[in-house]
Amino acid sequence: MNPLPNDLKYASSHEWIRNEGDGTASIGITDHAQGQLGDLVYIELPEPGSRLEAGRECAVVESVKAASDIYSPVSGEVIAINPVLADSPETVNESPFNDGWLLRIRMDDPTQLEDLLDAEAYLEQLDA
Repeated sequence: MNPLPNDLKYASSHEWIRNEGDGTASIGITDHAQGQLGDLVYIELPEPGSRLEAGRECAVVESVKAASDIYSPVSGEVIAINPVLADSPETVNESPFNDGWLLRIRMDDPTQLEDLLDAEAYLEQLDA
């Protein structure tokens, strides 16, 4: 398993979010999640400009095992999606915390990040 970055926040549903410091954030799925899913074969991402609500579905990832919904950790507007994933969804398996980011969002309320888990709390959840 890849080391868990301490500069990210985590949702109990296995998404991570990186505060970019300018009101935007990057979102992806954790190494644990990609490992549980197995080899990813397709990723359905929202259109830039669409609105996301915290805790609601924002993407779908399909693996050789199953399809799984991905939930947005915060509310806001999608400002970018990772173009690499259309042709290379396996990038999420190879680099879940860096090159395998899914989308970028302009957060409605950055204080929503305070409701998410830090790395230590996320690891405790995995061990429970």
